[in-house]
Amino acid sequence: MGRADARRARQGSARRAGKNEKKSGIGRFFTWKKILGAVLGVCLLGILGFIGLYLYVDVPAGNKEAKLQSNVFKYADGSVMARVGQVNRETVPLSRIPKDVQHTFVAAENKTFYQDSGVDLKGTLRGVLNTLSGKGKQGGSTITQQYVKNYYLSQEQTVSRKLQEIVISLKVDQKLPKDDILAGYINTSFYGRGAYGIQAAAQAYYGVDSDKLTVAQGAYLASLLQAPNQYDWAIATDAGKKLVQERWAYTLNNMVEMKWLSPAERAKLTFPVPKPPKPLPGASGQASYIIAAAKQELFAQGVDENEFEAGGWTVTLGIEKNRQKALEAAVKRKLADDLAPDRRPVDRDVQLGATSVDPKTGYVVALYGGAGYPKHYTNNATRSDYQPASTFKPIILASAMENHAVTQNNTPINPNTIYDGTNRRPVVGGTKPFAPPNEDERSYGPITVQTATNNSVNSVFAQMGADVGLDQVKKTAVSLGMNGGKMDVQPAMTLGTMGASPMQMAGVYATFDNHGDKVTPTLVKKAVQSKDGSDKDIPLKNPIGDQVLSRTTADTVTSVLTGVVNDGTASDAVKNTAYKAAGKTGTSDDNKSAWFVGYTPKLVTAVGMFGESPKGGAQVTLKGAGGGGRVNGGGYPAKVWADYTENALGDGTGADFDLDTDMGAAVPPPTTPTPTHSAPASPTPTHSAPVSPTPTGSPTDGGSGRPSGRPTPTGTGTAGPPNGGTNGTGGTTGTGGNTGTGGTNGTGGGTGTGGTPGGGDATGGNALPNFGG
Repeated sequence: MGRADARRARQGSARRAGKNEKKSGIGRFFTWKKILGAVLGVCLLGILGFIGLYLYVDVPAGNKEAKLQSNVFKYADGSVMARVGQVNRETVPLSRIPKDVQHTFVAAENKTFYQDSGVDLKGTLRGVLNTLSGKGKQGGSTITQQYVKNYYLSQEQTVSRKLQEIVISLKVDQKLPKDDILAGYINTSFYGRGAYGIQAAAQAYYGVDSDKLTVAQGAYLASLLQAPNQYDWAIATDAGKKLVQERWAYTLNNMVEMKWLSPAERAKLTFPVPKPPKPLPGASGQASYIIAAAKQELFAQGVDENEFEAGGWTVTLGIEKNRQKALEAAVKRKLADDLAPDRRPVDRDVQLGATSVDPKTGYVVALYGGAGYPKHYTNNATRSDYQPASTFKPIILASAMENHAVTQNNTPINPNTIYDGTNRRPVVGGTKPFAPPNEDERSYGPITVQTATNNSVNSVFAQMGADVGLDQVKKTAVSLGMNGGKMDVQPAMTLGTMGASPMQMAGVYATFDNHGDKVTPTLVKKAVQSKDGSDKDIPLKNPIGDQVLSRTTADTVTSVLTGVVNDGTASDAVKNTAYKAAGKTGTSDDNKSAWFVGYTPKLVTAVGMFGESPKGGAQVTLKGAGGGGRVNGGGYPAKVWADYTENALGDGTGADFDLDTDMGAAVPPPTTPTPTHSAPASPTPTHSAPVSPTPTGSPTDGGSGRPSGRPTPTGTGTAGPPNGGTNGTGGTTGTGGNTGTGGTNGTGGGTGTGGTPGGGDATGGNALPNFGG
C-alpha cells in the first residue's frame, strides 16, 4: 500500500471515529433503558404524589350554600302556601323519592354507579385535558364526583380543583353508602327554574311533591341536569326540545337495559310535558302575617330560631284555602269597598283583623292580618293593644255561673236574674266607687241578664263583676286564654278595658262553643325538619286542652249569646241567617275599636276593627269611617263576620247547637215562672213574669239603637233587695224596687227598708267615657 492509500485509510478511520464519538454522546441521554427509567420514575413520582395528596386531602365539611334550604309552608290540604328562604331547596330523604325515579338518575348519569369506586378515571382524564386545553367544562364525572363538586367543592374549572374532586370522591365512596351519595346528588343538583333539589324541581315542573313523581317525570328531571336552561321545555328552542326528548328516551332505554324497566312498560311511556313556570310562592299578602305568626308559635313551643332559619322545614298549617279566600273576600266586600281614603282622611285610619277557628280541633282555618307587607307590618289578628270592650261581658257571666256567684241579696246569678240597668248606677259592694254610663246614656230599669247581654248594658255587668269578685273574673278570663298581664283588677275591667287580640277572643268563644274544653287557636298542624338525610316530626301541643268551664256554664253562655244575634246588638247583620249563631258585639272607649265575636256549631270567628293613625300608629277614633257616624260592633265587624261565615260554612249551615242547659235565649221560655232561691225578705224570680211585660226606661240596642226583644218584667213588688244590685219581684214602683241601694235615688225606695245612700251622685265613674256594645 502506498503512502497515498495509507493516508486515505487514516482519514476514513478518523471520520468513522468522529461519527462514533458523536453517536455515543447522544446515546448517553436517549438510550431505551434511560427513557424507560425516566417514564417509570415519572409514574412513580405521580403515584407517590397522588398518595401524598390522598393522605393530605381530607373530606371537608359541606358548603353552607349546599346546605341552604327553603322552609315550605303548606295549607291544610297539602298545597304550598309559600316557600321562604335564600335558596329554593327542600332536602328530602330517599324514602320520599320513588325507587323508579331514583333509577332514572343512575340510568341518565352513571350506569356503573352501584359498582364503581366513585371515580371514572378515563372520563376524569378527558376532563383534565379539556380544562388544560381551554375547551371548557369537562365531562365524564360519576354521580359521586358530581355530588362532591356540589356539596364539598365549588364549580370552578381548575386542575387543582379536579384533583381534589378525585381524591374526595374516592374517600366519600368508601365512607358513605351509595344511597346516601345518591340522595345527596339528587338534593344538591340544580334543575333550572330556580329549583335546587328534586322536591323543588318536582313542584316547579309538575306541581307535585317528589313522592308523587312518575318514572316518566323522573326521567325528564334527570335529563335536565345535563343542561337545565337549555332543556327547560318552557324556554327551550326546537333543537333543545329535540335534545331533551332524546336524552329522556336514552335514560328510559338504559333502565330497560339495566332490568329496572320492562320493555312493555317502556313502550307505554310518553314524554311528560312540564307545566308552564309560575312565580315562586312567597310570603306576600295574608301569607306574610300567617307565616310570621306560625314561626312565633313554633319558637314558643321550643323550636330553635336559628335552626329553623337555616331551612329544611315543612310546616303544614290549619289554614284552609277556600276559607282563607272567603275571609279576604268578605273584608273587601263588606269593608274595603266602602272606604275612600283619598276622600275621607278617617278611612286611612281603619285597620281590621280576624281569626277563624274550628272549635273541635282548635286549628286556625283563616286569618286576616291587614293590608299585607309592606303596607302594614303589624298583624291585626294577633295584636293585643286594643280593648275588646263588651266582648268581655260573656266572660263575667261565665265566671259568675262557674263560681256559683250571687247578687247582693244572695240570688244566684244566671240569665234570668234581674238587675238594675239604670244608666250610671253606682256599683254596690265594689272595691272602688264606679258608676259607668250605658251607651247613649240609656236607662233600662229592671232587666234580666239575658236582656242586658242583648243590649250590652254596662251598668248591669259592672255590678255583676263586683258580685262575682274581680279577682275571680280575671282568673276565669286567664283560664279561657286571655293575657292576665294586660288585665288590671279594677272596676273598669268589666267593660273590657284590657288589651286583647282577635285570636285570643276567638279562643275564648271557641271554648264556649266546645262546651268548656279549652281551645287554644293554633296555626301549625305539623312541622317536619329534613336534616342529615332523614325527616324528623316535631312534637306539638294539642290545641284542645282540659275542661276549664263546666258544660252547663259554657252551654248557658252560648244560649245567652244566641239572643245577641237574634234580638240584640248584632241582629241587623246576622239575624235570619241559614245557620244557627251566637256572638257578642263590642265598641271601645272613644270608638277606637269595634268588635264582633261570633260562632256557629262548627266555626268561631273574631273580627276586630281598629283605629290606627298611619303616622306613628297611635290609636284614634273610627267615628266617621265609611262615611257614617259611630262604628259599632254590629256594623262593619258583624257584616264581615256574616258574609265570611255564610261562605265558609258552605253546605254545613244546618247544624244546631247541642246545648246542655235550660236557660238563655236558645231555650223556649217556661209557661210558668220558677223562682230562684233568695233571701226570705226579698224573693227574686229568675224567669220573666207570666204577665205581658212592659219595658222600662228606654231600652236601646248597643250597636244599632233598636230595642231588645226581651223587655224587662213589671209587677207588684213586696220588698226590695236590702243591698241593691238586683231587684225584687216588684217593678219600678215596688217597695225596694229599682230605687234600692245603688238605685237611681239611693234611698232604698220611698218606704223600703235596708236602703243605703249611693244614688246617681255617687263618686267614681260618672265621668267615664261612653262604652257601648
